[in-house]
Amino acid sequence: MALVDVCRFQDWSEDESPFGTRMQGLDKRNPFPFGAGNGELAVPLGLDPVKFLKPYIEGGEGVQIKLHHGTTTLAFKFQHGVMVAVDSRASAGSYFDTQMFKKVIEINPYLLGTMSGSAADCVYWERMLAKHCRIYKLRNKKRISVSAASKLLANMVSEYKGMGLSMGTMICGWDDKGPGLYYVSGNGLRLAGNMFSTGSGSIYAYGVMDSGYKYDLSVQDAYNLAQRAIYHATHRDAYSGGTVNMYHMRDNGWIKVSQEDVGVLHHKYAAEAKMSPRRQLFNQI
Repeated sequence: MALVDVCRFQDWSEDESPFGTRMQGLDKRNPFPFGAGNGELAVPLGLDPVKFLKPYIEGGEGVQIKLHHGTTTLAFKFQHGVMVAVDSRASAGSYFDTQMFKKVIEINPYLLGTMSGSAADCVYWERMLAKHCRIYKLRNKKRISVSAASKLLANMVSEYKGMGLSMGTMICGWDDKGPGLYYVSGNGLRLAGNMFSTGSGSIYAYGVMDSGYKYDLSVQDAYNLAQRAIYHATHRDAYSGGTVNMYHMRDNGWIKVSQEDVGVLHHKYAAEAKMSPRRQLFNQI
C-alpha cells in the first residue's frame, strides 16, 4: 500500500477517469488495487478504451487489426451427462503457434469451460470465474450452480462490451438440477441449450452432430460421436487440428476421456472423410 500512497492513486479526479463520468478512486478496504479484487481490468488514466480500440477493430485511417483465429469446440448434453470435445491447435495470424494448447479450463471438479477466440481473453476470464466460484463455495458451504456460474461470467465480460474482447466459451457442469450447458460470448450474450459448437470449424462439427445426435445416446456412442465431429472439423478446417481432447461431465464430477492425435484418427475415419456429407448421411440412414 505504501507505493500506492506515494503515487497518490486515491486522488484520481473525475476528469482523469477513463470513462469520464465514473470515479476510479482507490477503496481502502480493498487490499487489491486496480480492480483486481472485483474482477475488473486496469485502464490507463485519461483513456477511453472504446474510442481507442474502435479504429483498430473497425478500421479507419488505413489501420485495422485483423484477428485471425480458429478452433473447434463442442459440447452437448445427453442422458449420461455432458460431453465436451475440443481440438488443440492455437494459431497466431497465418502461423500455427502450438498443436498442444489446452482449450478446456477445469474450473472445479463439477465445472468445465471451453475456449474459442482469443486465448488470452478466455484464459483470463475463466480463471477469474474459477476464483469467484471458489469464493462462493467458501462463503456458502456449497457449490455454485452451473446457471449462476455462467451468469457470473456473462456479467463480468459485459462490462467490457465494445472493447475488443474475443471470446466464445461454453460453461458445462453438474449441480442439484442435473447437467447444465451454457454458451457465453465476449459481449455478454448467454444462452442455455443442449448442444453448442464454436470456432471456425463448428460448421463441420454441426454437420456430423446433426446426423448422429440424440439425447438417449449410450456413453460409448457419445464418445464416438464427439470424437468424429471434432476430427472431421480438423480435417476440413485449416485452423483446427492437433489432438482431440474429450471430457465427460458426470453426476460425480468430470473425467478426461481421451487425448488422441488427429493424424492417428485419420486412419480410423479416412473412409468417411472421402465421402460427401450427403453420402455419409445416406449410409447412416
